[in-house]
Amino acid sequence: MNRGAAAVAGLAAVLAATLSVSRAQSLPRYEVYAVRFAHVAYGLSNLVAGAEKGPTVDIAFTVWPIKDPATGRVILVDAGFHRQKFLDSWKPLDHVTPAEALRTGLAIPPSAVTDVVLSHTHWDHADGVDLFPTARVWIQKAEYEHYVGAGGEVLARGGVDAADAPILAEVARSGRLRLVAGDDQVIAPGIRVYTGGKHTYESQYVTVTTASGTVVLASDNAYLYRNIEQGVAIAQTLDPAANVAAIARMRTLASRPGLIVPGHDPDVFTRFPRVGPNAVRLDVPR
Repeated sequence: MNRGAAAVAGLAAVLAATLSVSRAQSLPRYEVYAVRFAHVAYGLSNLVAGAEKGPTVDIAFTVWPIKDPATGRVILVDAGFHRQKFLDSWKPLDHVTPAEALRTGLAIPPSAVTDVVLSHTHWDHADGVDLFPTARVWIQKAEYEHYVGAGGEVLARGGVDAADAPILAEVARSGRLRLVAGDDQVIAPGIRVYTGGKHTYESQYVTVTTASGTVVLASDNAYLYRNIEQGVAIAQTLDPAANVAAIARMRTLASRPGLIVPGHDPDVFTRFPRVGPNAVRLDVPR
């Protein structure tokens, strides 16, 4: 390469780096929270692959609101559950509806939630979508089409509950469903979704830009800190190797390991600063 070509290449590299920095600086700096709306004792061996049978974890049922402080827009990751059939079968403790948990924990009314990003179709994450009747609902196209029929029927076992499939189909008919086409997709500026966790057919997890760096909301692609810190697959996955690879990828996406947030670990609510009843802020270092 001659000097002229080298200079041009160097200038191009500098411009590309400058543009990348400029784009990063222009992204919203979201506030990210975890809000618990119920909890229940659950076997450790159902959470961590290869774990001993017997011990239990008081798992937290959680939703994750993402707030743009500049606009007040709230994007909610997962919608929790509220139907009586699930209360009767699981008997969760201290249950309130996810909508009520957002209201009491962070003063967020349902009308403020513009979007709900579903990590997957399981009842404890998808059942509450009807609590946010004006929100767009984002889900992986492959996940939705694998489990939910056009008429609201259940197409495959292991995913959507029969009570929730019609609700999701109604969201589609209303024009509020947004089907995400695969890995590494933008939901909003500074918010991306990734696949590969294989908790369900095409479960996804979320990254969020904040003033403290990039936060990863793993949802059920990593149940506990033990999955993340030991690189161990979740017990309920369609592909353990893919799940381990996804957890490893989360480490490359988060600005630091402490910003990877598991889906059900009660320690989330002690590792981050409390900001309201059963609510912690995830983008503020403790």
